Amino acid sequence: MGAGAALALIAANGPAATGFAERAWHDYTINQESYKIRYGHWDVVDVPARFRINAIHAALLRTGQVLLIAGSGNDEKNFRAGTFQSVLWDPVRNTFREIDTPKDMFCAGHAQLSDGRLLVAGGTARYEKLTGDVRRAGGAMLVKNENPDAPRTFPAGTVFVGSTGKRYRTLLPLLVPRAKKNITEGTNGAPTKVTVTAAQARVYVEAVAEGEEGITHTADQYRVQGLRGRAAQDLYGLAAKLGLDKKDFQGLRDAYEFDPVAERYVRVDPMSEARWYPTLVTLKDGRVLAVSGLDDMGEIIPGKNEIYDPRTRKWSPGPNRYFPTYPALFLTSGGRLFYSGSNAGYGPADKGRTPGLWNVDTNAFVPVPGLEDQDMTETSASVLLPPAQDRKVMILGGGGVGESHESTKRTAIADLRAPAPHYAPGPDLPQGTRYLNAVLTPDDRVFTSGGSRDYRGKRGSDILRAQFYDPRTRAFETAAAPAVGRDYHAEALLLPDGRIAVFGSNPLFADKDDTRMGVFEKRIEVYTPPYLYRAHRPALRTGPLSTAHGATLVLPGTDPGEVATARLMRPSAVTHATDVEQRSVALPLTTRGGAVAVTIPQDPSLVPGGWYMLFLTDREGTPSRAAWVHVQ
Repeated sequence: MGAGAALALIAANGPAATGFAERAWHDYTINQESYKIRYGHWDVVDVPARFRINAIHAALLRTGQVLLIAGSGNDEKNFRAGTFQSVLWDPVRNTFREIDTPKDMFCAGHAQLSDGRLLVAGGTARYEKLTGDVRRAGGAMLVKNENPDAPRTFPAGTVFVGSTGKRYRTLLPLLVPRAKKNITEGTNGAPTKVTVTAAQARVYVEAVAEGEEGITHTADQYRVQGLRGRAAQDLYGLAAKLGLDKKDFQGLRDAYEFDPVAERYVRVDPMSEARWYPTLVTLKDGRVLAVSGLDDMGEIIPGKNEIYDPRTRKWSPGPNRYFPTYPALFLTSGGRLFYSGSNAGYGPADKGRTPGLWNVDTNAFVPVPGLEDQDMTETSASVLLPPAQDRKVMILGGGGVGESHESTKRTAIADLRAPAPHYAPGPDLPQGTRYLNAVLTPDDRVFTSGGSRDYRGKRGSDILRAQFYDPRTRAFETAAAPAVGRDYHAEALLLPDGRIAVFGSNPLFADKDDTRMGVFEKRIEVYTPPYLYRAHRPALRTGPLSTAHGATLVLPGTDPGEVATARLMRPSAVTHATDVEQRSVALPLTTRGGAVAVTIPQDPSLVPGGWYMLFLTDREGTPSRAAWVHVQ
């Protein structure tokens, strides 16, 4: 009996059989070679139980392995237990290794460094507490130091006592700088004048007593319990209201470089600001700018940005400019950054939402107008369209601010080469979509998948759909549908063999009625695009290569007759639908000694120093396996 006849017979035996028959027919269809050649194919990766983590962040390393970072994985039980996780996945061998994770990197920021290390900065110092769940009053306290001769360090748990006897303790260690001393020499016999200006540092405190007994409604000065004499006069705290209101997540100052060869985190100097939900973006000179985030009080940082120098492993102040959390910032011509308007999670609806070009050196910001549904850029996706030389950025989908049910199917494209850059409408997505994953492919397309119509997949709104966007035709093409729903805390990235891996998802609920709590999605799904079902792909030796800006790189063993394009693709570092690392740069092709030769562009704002995947494609758009190239 043929497959079709058998399924028809099953379908005739009632609703349950009909459902089974439909699933069986679907499985039969998607596994046909003709279907794969047209739409591609999805596979669920076999992950051993001990390595199934809540993947919040995913980064492709120059070794070809993928670093998955959970930290506490949006699980407060893990946070309280100090259980922080990272896993290295080798997609070729399908092997896994757990990595010692020193801090809670949940909701940190990350960027690829020029030497192939991954910078990870920020994370979680405290989980949020909703009104009604807060057991101890708390808030911000300024700790003053009037001693000009010595700074002072306070350990976590230091107690401050108010004038009414109410006691509050710090949750984190605190360093208060020494006071500033200014000496003015007198004239005409006048005495020398010495003025001292107290130094200060801010720290979060909570009441020692539970409940309303710990609330303070008025400003007060607090002495440090245990200090005596002059120290007790020089060091004290100041605070206004300390209450039982909602407490947001608090950020970390800690920063680390992940070494992909030693496979370990290396601590570097901390940031000056604690950050939770920050964006880290590489600048044209290889330094990294950290932008936005919630601070150690759980308040959005009002524009204090800072810059990391990989040579010194230290941070310095950056230009002051406000953005919502996880803003999508793309390095573009002249070293300027383009803010697409995409962001995630925190910030008022009327501040920092306008797209524009930002000159980091002068701090000038030029708005880029024309974006429709600008009130629905939260949880949208943005990509620098391929090839990067076109200087076009696309924004896809998004939703209303906060826990809004609204979403948009709008896409738009900003041409940054125009004399007056502006957004122009692109083709609509099939439906309103938040948390869309968008991945550049070697054939100059954008693969998009997943997302949900509603906030965090509420009301059963996950979207089991995938498609390719082709910038040349300005149209979407249908791809095979994934089997796993992906919404909040999902990531996707391109692998060196041309496949696309998808991780994570953190739905609030597990049913359409929003009655059963959702479970974090630990399965990994890998999509094999149609171009990998063709009979032949260009040859390219995959051993690591080294080159420089403006240099020509000869690729031995390649056939100029079968190569149509060359693309230099920066590896992803993605979280919260935000991936400002990925870019695809077109390389000029020549022939030398019977082999393909490619020339690296001179412009570091187009090709920031670092490790890249080099793909060659034939005239059908079939890519080679990638060779790793270090642009120094």
